[in-house]
Amino acid sequence: MPVPFKVPRFYPILDTAVLKAHGSAPADAADALLNAGLRILQYRHKDPWTQSDYDHAAHIAEMCHKAGALFVINDRADFAHLLHAALHVGQDDLPPIAARRVMSDEVIGLSTHSRRQLVNGDQEPVEYLSLGPIFATASKLKPDPVVGIEGLKKLRPLTKKPLVAIGGITVENAMDVIEAGADSVAVISGLMPVKTRVREWVQLFGRD
Repeated sequence: MPVPFKVPRFYPILDTAVLKAHGSAPADAADALLNAGLRILQYRHKDPWTQSDYDHAAHIAEMCHKAGALFVINDRADFAHLLHAALHVGQDDLPPIAARRVMSDEVIGLSTHSRRQLVNGDQEPVEYLSLGPIFATASKLKPDPVVGIEGLKKLRPLTKKPLVAIGGITVENAMDVIEAGADSVAVISGLMPVKTRVREWVQLFGRD
């Protein structure tokens, strides 16, 4: 029987647009995270992919493989397959059941934003679900309605899959999110600047 997927409590997401706004190169940010001993890392590129973007992802994938960390590609099942990476998809991306035809037995995660999506997601062939935004966030151009801590508490019992909370999470409020039932917190803007913030996150959660 397969061992259930256990998502690390701290789930950093390298969003290329956010990194660019902070003058940080994706590989440099990944290096700082991996050197801190983190075991999962997502590469999130929402603009059209170029060869350069793929090369960045391939380089970080190799870094993660060498460090023994799970590398996750956002949205693109084809690139995830080519890079032997995990995949994270949203509600408007390739459905998980279709992604499984590309990904085989690799880890897949699915974003959810409401009770209905979480219930439906629980039936999908994915290893984990994310839920958010928990707090207001600036990382999405058109964010979904805020779930909130109380919303997280109410929705958590609807799935037994590992649940990753996302949206507006910082070092200051992360433990409230974990105590509300999340197995993990995904962080984008709260990761900046990476070299400073990663130390704070490791102090909070360790490398688990």
